[in-house]
Amino acid sequence: MPFPFEVILTFSFLSLCLFIGTILRGSLSFFQKYYIPSSLIGGFIGLLVFFLIQNYFKNFVSYLDYRNFESFAYHIFNLSFISIGLSPSEKSQKFKEGALWMAFIQGVSFSTQAFLGGILTVLFNSLNVELHPTFGLLLPLGFNEGPGQALSIGKVWETFGFANAATIGLSFATFGYLICFLFGIPLANWGIQKGFVKDIMISQESRKGFYKKNSFETIQNSKTFHISNIEPLAFQFALLGIVYLITFSIIQLGGLFLPLDVQNMLWGFFFLLGLVVGIIVRKIFHKLDKEYLIQPYLQRKITSFLVDFLIVSTIVAIQPTIVFQYLIPVISISLISGIVSITIVIIFGKRLKQYSLERMVSIFGTITGTASTGLILLRMVDPKLKTPVIRELGFMNLFSVPIVGGFLILINAYYWWNLHIILISLLYLFLGSLFILLLLWKFKKK
Repeated sequence: MPFPFEVILTFSFLSLCLFIGTILRGSLSFFQKYYIPSSLIGGFIGLLVFFLIQNYFKNFVSYLDYRNFESFAYHIFNLSFISIGLSPSEKSQKFKEGALWMAFIQGVSFSTQAFLGGILTVLFNSLNVELHPTFGLLLPLGFNEGPGQALSIGKVWETFGFANAATIGLSFATFGYLICFLFGIPLANWGIQKGFVKDIMISQESRKGFYKKNSFETIQNSKTFHISNIEPLAFQFALLGIVYLITFSIIQLGGLFLPLDVQNMLWGFFFLLGLVVGIIVRKIFHKLDKEYLIQPYLQRKITSFLVDFLIVSTIVAIQPTIVFQYLIPVISISLISGIVSITIVIIFGKRLKQYSLERMVSIFGTITGTASTGLILLRMVDPKLKTPVIRELGFMNLFSVPIVGGFLILINAYYWWNLHIILISLLYLFLGSLFILLLLWKFKKK
C-alpha cells in the first residue's frame, strides 16, 4: 500500500459498528425498551468482531490493532472537551439551583466512588486477589468521567508500572454504562408511576432512535460564512484543530521544564487543558466581536458526534483476556458503587422542590456514564426537553470543573506523593462528607 491506512480504516471499522448498532436499535424491541444507544450496541458488536479478528484472522487484517483504537479514543476524547470549551456557555442564572445541585452530587459521587474503589481494592488484596493499589481508583474515572478519562489516565499510569490500566479503566467505564441503564431506567419508571411527572408520552421515534420520513426535527440555521467562501462546519472543525495544536504545543513546551514523571502525567490532562484553551479562544473571539462565528448548534452537534464515536472506540479497545482476569473485582466494585450512587441520587433528589425526577435521572446517567447517557435518561421523563434540566446539565460544568479538577489531582497522589491508598481513600471520604454537608445546608428538605 502506498500510504498508511491504519487511521482511516480504524475510523471505517468504528463507523461500520455504529451503523450496525443503529440498525439493531431500530429493529429490536429489547434495545428500544431499555433505550440502549446505538453507540453502546455498536461498541459491543465491534468488540466481538475485533476479538475474532485478533484470534483467527490477524494475518489478513493486520492493520487493526488495540493501540489504534486506544489512540483514536484518546484524541476523540480530547476533541470533545475542546468542542465543549468552544461552545458559548449558558448565561441565564435561572439554571443555577439545579446546576449547583448536580455539581454537588457529582462531588459526592466521585469521592464516594473513589473511596469505595480504594477500600475494596485493599479488601481484595487482603483476600489474596492481587490488584494494583490504584486499581479501584479507575472506578470514578470510568463511572464519573467516562471512558475517555479512564483511558487517558490509565494509559499514563501504565508508564508508572500499572500494567493494563487503560483496559481496566475502559472495563469500569463499560460496566458504568450498563449500570446506568440497569438502574437508571427503573428509576425513571418509578418516578413516572409515583407521579413526579405527568403527561408522559414516549414517541415511537425516541424508542427506535430515528424519525419517520417527512417528520424531521427542526434544524437551526444561522448564517455565518458565505458558502462561496467556506462551509461553516469546516470552520468549526478548523477551530478544534487549532485549539488542539495550541494545547499540544503547551504540553510539549511545558514538559521541557518538568520532571519526566510529571511530563507523562500531563498527557492525561490534555482534555482539561484543551477545555481551558477552547474557552480562551472563544473569549478572544468575543473580545473581537466575532463570537457569532462560533456556532453553538454546530459545536454541540460536533460534541455529540465525537461522544458517539468515543463510546464505540473505547468499548472496542477493551482487551477481553485482561477483563476476564479481573472480572470478579470489576463487577463487584461496579455493582456496589452503582447501588451506592443511585441511593445518593434518590436521597438528595427528594430534597429538591421541583424537577426532582428529571434532575435525578440526568445526574445519575452522567455519574455512571457520560453527559450523553444522562441526556438519554432525561428524554425518558422529559421527551420534548421542555424543562430547564437540559440546560442545567450544561451549566453544571461551571461548578463541577473545579471540583473534578481537584479530585483528579488527588487521584494521582499515589504516584506523585507516595500516599498510601488507604489514606487517599479516607481523604476522598472526608471530601465527600463536606459535599454532603453542603447539600444538606443548601437544599433544605421539602
